[in-house]
Amino acid sequence: MTHPIRALEDQDEPALLRDQFRQLLRYRSLLALGVVVGLLGGGWLALGGEDTYTSTGEVSVRSATSDPFAAGASADKGINIGSERQTAVSDVVGTVAVATLARSGDRVEVRSLLSGLQVTNPPNTLVLRFSYTGRTPEQARARAQALAEAYLEIRRERTEDSIDNMVDGYRVQLGPLTEQRDRLAQQETGTTGDDVSSARANLIVSISELNRKISELRALDTTPGYLNKKPLAPENPSGPGLPLLLGLGGVVGLALGLLLSWVRLVFDPAVRSTRELVRSLGAPLLGTLPRERSTPGSLLAIGRGGSRLAEEYRAVAFRLAYDPSFAERRRLLVTSPRGDNAMATAAAANLAAAFAEMGRDVLLVEADLRTPTLADALGAAARNGRPSWAVAPGGRGWPADSRSNVDVPGSGAFTLIAGRRTDNVPRALTSTPVGVILAEGGRPGAVVIVLAPPVLAYADAVALIDRVEGVVVVCEAREVHRSDLERIREIITAAGGTVLGTLLHPGHGRRERRALRKAARRTGARPADRTRDEGPHPRPDGPGRGGPPGDPTETLGLRTLDPGGDHSGTAGRR
Repeated sequence: MTHPIRALEDQDEPALLRDQFRQLLRYRSLLALGVVVGLLGGGWLALGGEDTYTSTGEVSVRSATSDPFAAGASADKGINIGSERQTAVSDVVGTVAVATLARSGDRVEVRSLLSGLQVTNPPNTLVLRFSYTGRTPEQARARAQALAEAYLEIRRERTEDSIDNMVDGYRVQLGPLTEQRDRLAQQETGTTGDDVSSARANLIVSISELNRKISELRALDTTPGYLNKKPLAPENPSGPGLPLLLGLGGVVGLALGLLLSWVRLVFDPAVRSTRELVRSLGAPLLGTLPRERSTPGSLLAIGRGGSRLAEEYRAVAFRLAYDPSFAERRRLLVTSPRGDNAMATAAAANLAAAFAEMGRDVLLVEADLRTPTLADALGAAARNGRPSWAVAPGGRGWPADSRSNVDVPGSGAFTLIAGRRTDNVPRALTSTPVGVILAEGGRPGAVVIVLAPPVLAYADAVALIDRVEGVVVVCEAREVHRSDLERIREIITAAGGTVLGTLLHPGHGRRERRALRKAARRTGARPADRTRDEGPHPRPDGPGRGGPPGDPTETLGLRTLDPGGDHSGTAGRR
C-alpha cells in the first residue's frame, strides 16, 4: 500500500473503453427506456400506418437504328441513361399517364401521381425500373404500367419528331438544287457545252445524296424500347414487416439508450469507476465488500461460517496489518463521506473482530456521540466488563463507564467503548480521557479502531485525526461524488492524517432500505425510548458535578480520568 497510485494511462485504450462501457451499463434503466421507446416506435409504424403496395415494371431503352443486326451496331448509341431517367419522372410523362388513367376512371393530378413514382437504373444496364407505390394493389399496377407506357410513348414521339425535322431540313436543301438542275437541263437542250453538262451532273449527285439521306431517315426503326417486365398487382403490402420494424426499433432504441446513458454519465458527479475513485481519493482500494444476506440483528460477519463478506474483511485486516503506515502506530479511524454511517459501523466492528482473530488486543471506540448505534447493533455479543488493560484509573462517565467486551464466536473478543449522547461533542472527543484511550494503540500487540461520524457531515472525525493518523473511508461508489473524495483527501491531509485506503460496499438493497425507513419512522415517533436506552449509567448529580440534571452546561468531555478532584471541580464550575 506504500507504492504510488498508478494514474490512468493515456495509451491504455482497451482498458479505457472497457471502463466506459461498464460505466454506461450502470444506467440500465435508461438503456431499458431507450429500447422500450424504440420497440414502441417500431410497433406503431408497423401497425398504425396505412398499408401500401408497390408494383414494379422494367423498360429496356434503345436508340433508333436502321439495321439493328448489322455488325458493330451498338444499342446504347446516343443514349444518356441519366437523362432518360430524368425524362421518366418529368411532368410530360406524368401528363400522358394522367390522360391514360382518366380513360380508365382513375382521375389523379400530375403531382400526386408522380409522388408515388420511383425510377431507378440497375448498374451497367439500359434498363429503367418503374416502381409505383399505391394504396391498393390494382392502383399500383395500373399506374406503374401507365407511367412506363407513357415514357415509351413520349420517347417514340420525340424520335419521330427528330426524324421529321431532319427530313424537312433535307427537303429544304433539295428544293433549290432541283430548280437549278431543271434550269441547266433547259440550257443543255440548246447548246452542247461541256461546262453545262458537268454542272448538271454535280447537281444530280447532290440531289441523289439528299434523297438517299431522306430515305435512310424514313427507314429508321423508331422503337423507343421494350417493356421487359409488365407491372403486376402485388400480393403483400410493401415496406418492412412487423418483425423487421421491431428489430430496427430495438436497435435504434438501444442507440438512444446509450446516448442517454452517455449524457447522464457526462453530467453525473458520482465516481464513475474504481480507477477514478482511487485517483480522486489518492489512496488504494482496500477491498470491495460483496452483497450478502445477513442474519437479522447480526452486525458481525466474522464468526459466520462460509461467509464471503467475512473473508473480505479478513483480507482487508491483513493488508492493513502489514502496511508500514498502520503498523507504526496501530490506530485506525473508520468513517464515511456523508449520509448513512451504517456501513462504516459494520466495517469498524468486523475489522475489530478480524484483528482480534489475529491475536491482537483490540479496542473499538465509537466516536459517534450524536447518534450512537454500535452497542445496539452488536446486541447480545456485547457484555459489560472492564478489561484491566483498557480501563483508565478512577474514571466515571463516558468513555470510562461505556466499556464492554464483545465475544466473536470462534475468533476471540475485543473491547468496545460504546458512544453516549453528549452535549458538547467536540469537547468530549478532544478531552484527556479520550487521548489516554487512543494512546493504547502504542502498546505492543494493541490495536485501536475509532468509528467516527461522516467526515463531511460533522467535524468529529477531523478532531481525532491528529491522534489517529490512519483513515479508512467506507463508501459506495455509485453514491459518493468525486468532489467529496477530493475534499476528504484535502481535509485529512491538512489535519495531518493519511488516507490508508477506501473500502467499497454494495449499498443497501430494497428490503434493507425499506427496513431502514421503517426503523427511522419508529425512532422518530418515539424519541423518548432512545433517551431511556442510552445506557444504564445516569448522569451524576450533586455538588461539584455540574449542577442539576439535564443542565446543558454539563459536558462529559470535560471530565477526566485523573483521580484528582481539582480537575473535576474545575470542570463542574465550567
